[in-house]
Amino acid sequence: MSGMIGRLFNVVIDCPDPSALARFYGELLGMPVVTERDDWVVISDGRYRIAFQPAPELREPRWPDPERPQQMHLDVMVDDIDTAEARAVALGAKRLPGEGPDFRVFEDPAGHPFCLVFEI
Repeated sequence: MSGMIGRLFNVVIDCPDPSALARFYGELLGMPVVTERDDWVVISDGRYRIAFQPAPELREPRWPDPERPQQMHLDVMVDDIDTAEARAVALGAKRLPGEGPDFRVFEDPAGHPFCLVFEI
């Protein structure tokens, strides 16, 4: 590989309500909203950025159904899995089937899967 062509700027998530999902992930990750328009909302901690754009007809994934694959997901590193799970659920996350020795699977309010990951 010869040199970088570019660098990652945003991870973009399609969803029915960009503002609501940005608030969910903003609370989950401690990242404030830095841009908010009708068609584009961005949260950032100054280092990482996640953008949300409208997809009113989104056919959300269904974990672990291969007919409706996850498409992409975020892994969120946490210090205490039980505390993190309680806080994520209070924000609107839903626990999904499937877990491993170092992760648990959840669904955000728009139906996208994400994992809380912890060191064992």
